[in-house]
Amino acid sequence: MQYIIPVGLVTAMGLLAGGILTIADKFMAVKMDETAAKVLAALPGANCGACGFAGCADYANALAQDEEHAVKANLCTPGGDAVAMEVSSILGVEFEGSSSMIAIMKCSGSRDKTSYAMDYQGRQTCKANKLFFRGRGTCEKACLGFGDCVNVCAYDAIKLENGLAVINKYKCVGCGLCARTCPNALIEIVPDKTRVVVGCSSVDPGKVTREICSIGCIACKICEKSCKFDAIHVVDNHAVIDYTKCTNCTLCAKKCPTGVIHVFPKLAGAAQPKPQPVLAETAQAEASARQV
Repeated sequence: MQYIIPVGLVTAMGLLAGGILTIADKFMAVKMDETAAKVLAALPGANCGACGFAGCADYANALAQDEEHAVKANLCTPGGDAVAMEVSSILGVEFEGSSSMIAIMKCSGSRDKTSYAMDYQGRQTCKANKLFFRGRGTCEKACLGFGDCVNVCAYDAIKLENGLAVINKYKCVGCGLCARTCPNALIEIVPDKTRVVVGCSSVDPGKVTREICSIGCIACKICEKSCKFDAIHVVDNHAVIDYTKCTNCTLCAKKCPTGVIHVFPKLAGAAQPKPQPVLAETAQAEASARQV
């Protein structure tokens, strides 16, 4: 009997609190605008922030509340033209094509090309390792290989292969989450027509790079001298491509003595459709719930 009364009181208090919360939720809930809900359902749901807003819901609300249509309907890079067209239709505005982007990896330092300077036993993330004596690699700007970028990618577009993050161009939608996650700033978002990539970000002199990485850029400037479009220059001891000038002629890659300039193969036939993130179904379900 001595336990029944306390248990009963706690149960009653729990039921009362639950009832109060239920009533409060019903009367105090902020209902989502119908247009915003439709836009949110059309968005991929990656919440990557590529549009410039905190997430898909913020972007949807901004579009719905913008009577002057100053916020563009084509800012969702992962969604591409398909999403831009659907959002434009919902808002009743003229469709404008989106700019398709992809992520590129500016490091080629896999385990067979370079080595580790330490046997790191701490927290297994790139961010944590970077804080520990600038990282475990012999190259200060090398991929740390713990996969922080892999973990944030909602499109399964990045894999770790032999200690190096490798990006699948044909799965990537250019959301930019991986680029913002990499502590060594090795990932860059570029137009998806890009075929030529410098796979090195080393700031060491060429002699040092030769000693610690068999494929690193040695700042020889052969690529710079061979480019007819002034699109590639050596900056901080590694080659950097200006993609506003690059024509994908691939001459720099052919001339590179270390092979650190890579060329993506051309797609045969029509381009493959961009994948949808795992999060898309969840976002659509949430949007439907808000409409109810």
